[in-house]
Amino acid sequence: MSAHTVDEILAASAAWVWFPRDSEHEREHLLLVRDPERFGGGVRGSQVESSLSPAEVVDHALERTRAWGAQRFTFWTSAADRPDLEEELCRRGAEHIDTVAVFARPLEGAAVDVPADVTVEVVRTLEQVRAVDTVNVPVWEQRPLDAEGLQAEFAEVTAALEAREGFRVLARIGDRAVSTGGCTIDDGFVRLWGASTLATDRGRGAYRAVLAERLRRSATWGAKTALVKGRISTSAPILARAGFTHYGDERAYRLNPAA
Repeated sequence: MSAHTVDEILAASAAWVWFPRDSEHEREHLLLVRDPERFGGGVRGSQVESSLSPAEVVDHALERTRAWGAQRFTFWTSAADRPDLEEELCRRGAEHIDTVAVFARPLEGAAVDVPADVTVEVVRTLEQVRAVDTVNVPVWEQRPLDAEGLQAEFAEVTAALEAREGFRVLARIGDRAVSTGGCTIDDGFVRLWGASTLATDRGRGAYRAVLAERLRRSATWGAKTALVKGRISTSAPILARAGFTHYGDERAYRLNPAA
């Protein structure tokens, strides 16, 4: 497979969505995903494709959010949205809560410097899944996995690894789990997601180690292009230094469905 074009990169970015285990979703005018309580239980909107006006699309999204009983609605913008909702959300007083930069780079020739005191491993065991959770819980402010959740997560990780559809890696400094990140391989792309590093260990190269291992292994599995959405405040500068090209930004807005 040859390198992906700019249009293919933008299309892959616009199509990228996350469905957590135990979530619900529907697609009418836009994609709405109701997150499980472990992730806060709110509703996320994205991927607008509608003949309605921006105000009507937002009204629809808020109505569905209330019907689900959720207390918050978050919308992620995309240049592919038709119509664009950003101006309407701002008019209604929506809070701008986050921005991610869309980055991509060819995997050929990808190299990231990794400090010698950081080790990285592919997650293959239940104990490693438990270690991943000790990083994710404080970083993402989510609930810890219970015994059933750990088993379900382990089953998902194992199935993806065996099918060569994706994997998760874990970085340690000494014996301590300090950073993690996952990836999914689809149509020649490797989508890099869920990277997190404990606040006390940032700036020590753990994120770079997680990034390097995902790039290296996914290339051996046949991926040609890495695609990632990096937070402006944290990972975006690291990705830029690692040779990723910036293809635009996506912004998150929070709106109270009861307002």
